[in-house]
Amino acid sequence: MTATSPSASSPARGGPASPLVVLGVGASKRTRGLQAARAALGLPPARLVSWRDWLADPACLDAALAPGARVKIEPPGDDVEAHARLMHGGAQRLDRPACAPLQHGELCATDLWFAGFEAALARLAAQLARVDVVNDPAEIALMTDKWRCQQHLAAHGLPTPALLGRIAGFDELEALLRQHGLERVFVKARYGSSAAGVVAFRRNARGDLQATTSAHLVEGLDTPRLFNDKRIRSYTAPREIARVIDLVAAQDAYVEAWVPKPRHGAGHFDLRVLALAGAPAHRVARVGLRPMTNLHLDSRRADPAALLDAAELALMEDTARRAAAAFPRSGVIGFDLVVKGPRARMLEANAFGDLLPGLLWQGRDAYAAQCDIAPVAELAP
Repeated sequence: MTATSPSASSPARGGPASPLVVLGVGASKRTRGLQAARAALGLPPARLVSWRDWLADPACLDAALAPGARVKIEPPGDDVEAHARLMHGGAQRLDRPACAPLQHGELCATDLWFAGFEAALARLAAQLARVDVVNDPAEIALMTDKWRCQQHLAAHGLPTPALLGRIAGFDELEALLRQHGLERVFVKARYGSSAAGVVAFRRNARGDLQATTSAHLVEGLDTPRLFNDKRIRSYTAPREIARVIDLVAAQDAYVEAWVPKPRHGAGHFDLRVLALAGAPAHRVARVGLRPMTNLHLDSRRADPAALLDAAELALMEDTARRAAAAFPRSGVIGFDLVVKGPRARMLEANAFGDLLPGLLWQGRDAYAAQCDIAPVAELAP
């Protein structure tokens, strides 16, 4: 069945809400927000299946499925047990030694985690082949692999920052800079999220270096380690910068061209646009003083309508709509993009980009608005 295309201003609306099953983490902000939205709408609570339970016994998800149920896959988040199981599965899949237990917030072996997560999503795809899902497991995997996702967007005609290549360490970063004649770039962990493992690297005309990142380098232990922090810091010592880049690159990293963001006051901003059922819905400008403008890094919210003119707003919506069409089996996607004058650049697609507390669109928050979007089977061409 093919649904009519949603309008530019609102996502498609389905009929009465189907029973909802959430694969997620019970205590997370995401689960609490979704359950609160359903309660406010007079809907029954979603049935929760925890990641740790499903990883131990996949049949528990089958037992939770009522006739006509829809399944929403949320991230495993900070569940230590689920994270350990995914890491172990990734190590087996890649035939590498399992990691020692990580400390809280430690940035290490994200490639092992992703290998386990991707394998888990493949198992979910098989298990849910005849079930309506909010976001298709294979597309979740694609969006979580940031390097492959950017290539996917570019292949679908979306404007993205130039991808300069993957690197194994600082020496290869310097070689890329010489090759392209660049003085500033972004180094990104391939499987990072929420700015984790993102480094804004600059070299001035005198040869001075600066690396700005939320990664905190901790030395003086048996080996240097990186920890994700909610405070952005800048490194200027060449040895420390090389160490940070080497540790990020060891988990698989890539380099992309620096895209200047439009100015607002003393800072600059990019945009988060939530696409529901293929249509742009909730949107917010993220205004900050540092290269990374994620809201949890002390950037502030602003209304895009106050910062962009009519043509830029239309370009923002059109770009988000075109990007959503590149993931035809996903009904809820967060897009980060830069719109400046007649140009847009798509920075990232996020399968879990709906954690936008308090942000309303047409009077509803992100969780309430997605309670009745059309099934993805009706969205795919």
